[in-house]
Amino acid sequence: MRIDGQCHCGFVSYEAEIDPDAVTICHCTDCQRLTGSPYRVTVRAAREAVRLTGNPPKIYTKIAGSGRPRLLSFCPECGTPLFSTGTGEAASTWGIRWGSINQRAELKPVRQIWCASATDWFGETAALPGTPRE
Repeated sequence: MRIDGQCHCGFVSYEAEIDPDAVTICHCTDCQRLTGSPYRVTVRAAREAVRLTGNPPKIYTKIAGSGRPRLLSFCPECGTPLFSTGTGEAASTWGIRWGSINQRAELKPVRQIWCASATDWFGETAALPGTPRE
């Protein structure tokens, strides 16, 4: 599936070819802290299937629980998280952050990881009262 996306301010933009069945929810504590929310949604793509069409993102290197470096790309202007990848062989796959994808409504998660860190109320949000807009 062909997608495109950008950060909130539009400074960084991209196009990619993705597998719509490669959408994952991650509940790890790093994703919780880095997003400020209970989980992160990401779609995997081959590095060669991602093409930057705007300005380059800024890269932050974090060390994962495995001890391996993870390169996290975000907009240097507005801070929107955009991509993640590893180094060496792990750099062949990128994780594209779901919220930056223009076609995100068409991409439903198919699996979850790091469920041991999931909040105990995850999945119960449908029962909460809500409004269409605020």
